[in-house]
Amino acid sequence: MKVAAVQMDIAWHDRPANHDKAKRMAAQAREAGADLLVLPEMFSTGFSMDTSITPEPLEGPTPTLLRTLARDLDMVVVGGFVLKRDNGGPQNVSLAVDRKGNDLALYAKIHQIALLGEDGSYDPGDWPVVFKLEEMDAACFVCYDLRFPELFRTVVDQCGLILVIASWPAARQPHWDLLLRARAVESQCFVVGVNRVGEGGDLTFLGGSAIVDPLGQVLAHAEGRETLLLADIDPAMVAEVRSSMPFLKDRKPHLLRR
Repeated sequence: MKVAAVQMDIAWHDRPANHDKAKRMAAQAREAGADLLVLPEMFSTGFSMDTSITPEPLEGPTPTLLRTLARDLDMVVVGGFVLKRDNGGPQNVSLAVDRKGNDLALYAKIHQIALLGEDGSYDPGDWPVVFKLEEMDAACFVCYDLRFPELFRTVVDQCGLILVIASWPAARQPHWDLLLRARAVESQCFVVGVNRVGEGGDLTFLGGSAIVDPLGQVLAHAEGRETLLLADIDPAMVAEVRSSMPFLKDRKPHLLRR
């Protein structure tokens, strides 16, 4: 499976500009033979707390774009936006869409970063969502979720691939780099982290998107510029690693329940 991670410079509050850029980079991914395209957190607006601008319904312009890209380019597409809800406040979500443009999974970010005021703008989700992605099962988490290993533990027995879409600020860039590899090693699965670059909302973003294998080896890494990051992943590697190093069976689940 060829993965394409879109590390883009997001124009602040400018959906049309960001949608046009996503289309261009998605076309490049298709030319490169990608099976999976992953876009960052809130890629259509930037990581904004302005809920007069960010929310849109499930049939809004950004989820519609994801479905169109998937169908027209014959790729699985995953990306983030803010979901407007009739019953409840808006949520920071990721949407996964299959090659035919059908929704596979909608996940609402569980951990809001209070340091940046996210908890005052968006409602949290309740539980991870696992979905079938071609030859393997996958889950998608959002940015700050990366700091909470117990969240990854809830899906590790089902997933061979975990996606993390983000707007991770430069001030804590070393943590991003470290935690992506840590989550891959402890989960013994592939981890794809997709961050943005540029400026937005008085924050700077340095990218560092990465595709990491179940042994924690970085298959591809992006520097601090806009780029399309590509790597091939072998679903069979997950079973091989878990068989040769069967560490997950030695967990003590009762410690999490207590």
